[in-house]
Amino acid sequence: MAKSSGALGTDDIKQLLIKQAVPASIGILFMSINILVDTIFVGQWIGSLAIAAVTVVLPITFLISSLGMAIGIGGSSIISRALGARDKEKAYRTFGNQIMMTLVLAFFFVIIGFLFSDEILLLFGANGEIMKPAKEFFIPVLMGVPFLALCMMGNNVIRAEGKAKFAMMAMIIPAFGNIFLDIVFIKFLDMGMFGAALATTISYFMCFVFILWFFIKKSELKPSLHHYKFNLSLVKEISSLGLVTFSRQGVVSILAIIINHTLFTYGGEHSVVVYGIISRMLMFALFPILGITHGFLPIAGYNYGAENYNRVKETISISIKYAAVLATFIFILILVFARPIVSVFTNDADVIAETPQAMRWVFAATPIIALQLIGAAYFQAAGKAIPALLLTLSKQGFFLIPLVLILPNYFGIFGVWVAFPIADVLSTIITAYFLRREMTTKLIEKPDGIL
Repeated sequence: MAKSSGALGTDDIKQLLIKQAVPASIGILFMSINILVDTIFVGQWIGSLAIAAVTVVLPITFLISSLGMAIGIGGSSIISRALGARDKEKAYRTFGNQIMMTLVLAFFFVIIGFLFSDEILLLFGANGEIMKPAKEFFIPVLMGVPFLALCMMGNNVIRAEGKAKFAMMAMIIPAFGNIFLDIVFIKFLDMGMFGAALATTISYFMCFVFILWFFIKKSELKPSLHHYKFNLSLVKEISSLGLVTFSRQGVVSILAIIINHTLFTYGGEHSVVVYGIISRMLMFALFPILGITHGFLPIAGYNYGAENYNRVKETISISIKYAAVLATFIFILILVFARPIVSVFTNDADVIAETPQAMRWVFAATPIIALQLIGAAYFQAAGKAIPALLLTLSKQGFFLIPLVLILPNYFGIFGVWVAFPIADVLSTIITAYFLRREMTTKLIEKPDGIL
């Protein structure tokens, strides 16, 4: 077996986690910086209303492209376990089916997006003056979504092979490309929202070209033509595990619809801008915790497939400890520097006045979220689709959406912000219960000699 994947079952867990998590964190950091800088550029060079437009559009494009991420993560769980069990034929067939599923589904939903663009934008909160810049941004970005879906799928497969540095590069290249093209198209050519959208679409294509090069030149996975034929059992397994990721993004998109409409109702366009800034900071600030979660997945999946349950438990414990320390540090930074952070995005006095306190509330439970993220990721790595789905949806689906619907009726806009830490606490308690039960009853090493 290739050294890169075999090392997941033999190397020191701490060193492995660092080796996997650091490149993943750097990749997520650059992706987050890309989104952050994009928001800053449109806010400073086009106007605060442009931030609201981007806030409306991105959940739509991410929902469609998350099909690729879902197929990537679902199939990668299978690939990691197949490599752990030394079954490369299954790994090849899984990868071939991932590619075909991503292409078919991404193009289908992009066509739907073109046909019903106005209705979709209104649904996601393009109310009032937000509609015009939102549509100007949405149509060009939609053209690049199939490339983004393939990138998201391929990136997770690269990580499943244990080649985290290449996965990192796949995230860094489009980030640099988008930032550079933003400067050219928005600042120098004065192309407005269309320029921002064009830069984003070209950056997706740049990422796709790099990932295509990787699988041709560097990958362990070399499927033949017959591996691309749809295999019903594999499609079902990929779908059941990928459903966790797609459902999460689906719930995130529903949440975006509810929050955008609620904020517009209680505070108008500028409250949507406030949430736009906070949501970008959530993507950016949590990059090291998300990096550890991504690094955790192939290690846990490989060792679960090899039935090295003690290594799985060790990976869980170390990952939670590392992520919790980083999450606490992030919380302190947000608490202290909220106002200077907001001032970078906009000169709008109303937005600057309202956003810092709202941001502090949204981040209030950050120190405990590591347990929830790693706990849900374990069940996905182990191929246990139903508990993975339920735990992944617990924060946004079971708690945050109902709280956002209920609390503003009593507390106004403040009810939206305080809903976030309450949902974090409740979902972490539930995840802790299921993870502890799993570790004490299921992850038990078999005695020597028993297969």
